[in-house]
Amino acid sequence: MNLSDSSLALKRISASPEPVAPGIRQNPEIAKLVDISRCIGCKACEIACKEWNELKVEPTHNFGSFQSHVDLSPDTWLLMRFNEVEIGGDVKWLIKKDACHHCEEPGCLFACPAPGAIVQYENGIVDFNQENCIGCQYCVAGCPFDIPRFNAETRKVYKCNMCIDRVEAGLEPACVKTCPTNAISYGTKDDMVLLAEDKLEVLNNRGFQNAALYNPEGVGGTHMMYVVPYGDQLEEYDLPESPVAERGAISALGAIKTIGAFLFGAGILATALHYLAVGPDTPDENSHGEG
Repeated sequence: MNLSDSSLALKRISASPEPVAPGIRQNPEIAKLVDISRCIGCKACEIACKEWNELKVEPTHNFGSFQSHVDLSPDTWLLMRFNEVEIGGDVKWLIKKDACHHCEEPGCLFACPAPGAIVQYENGIVDFNQENCIGCQYCVAGCPFDIPRFNAETRKVYKCNMCIDRVEAGLEPACVKTCPTNAISYGTKDDMVLLAEDKLEVLNNRGFQNAALYNPEGVGGTHMMYVVPYGDQLEEYDLPESPVAERGAISALGAIKTIGAFLFGAGILATALHYLAVGPDTPDENSHGEG
């Protein structure tokens, strides 16, 4: 499917208990597929992310890893994580492109109490609007993948936006464009799932019998998926096996709205009954001059 006319029609906004666009999706879902078996850990995607989004350069140090930084930050939205493990008697580097997964059921959005601070588009991208962010950090707690990062100076939260400006213009995200081994693919969600199935078949033929597609159902699936060679070692990739998007905060908003409407209606009814039973309250004429 041609993505040159990608639409940014809204699907959900934070602090709203109901979808903005309920019913049938009018625009195609997009997704990135990261084939970990093809990744060489060159970090070109990290640099492309920094450059395109004009993120600050952060000093780093040698902390005994091939990683460029210890963790994600408000100015590092994409981080290549390296984890050295022993599998079958051999030492393996398990590499993961760590960034926002753009969940179909986004825990960050469900947790956010600020109207419009987090939006989800019909194409699947979940984006933060810092102008509406109140710095409460509920989104940080609501994300099952530990992705959003709080900036203490600006009092705002930041994360990968899947190069939404590029996508809107019909371009692929910067990390996809720059990858030298084609480890990152981009297209419609359906096409990426089909591509993943082909890649898994190849890996199975190469002896990776536990290879798997990481697209967890607990969050409704994600718009950044992984082809994982060692699918039985998800914890070693820092990938939660069964992540869940909690709807507690957004459900509470719906309950408060219902309770508020009930109390408002009850107040009007009580006022009307009082008027019918007692009549209007008029001043006592005999009370003038009494002191």
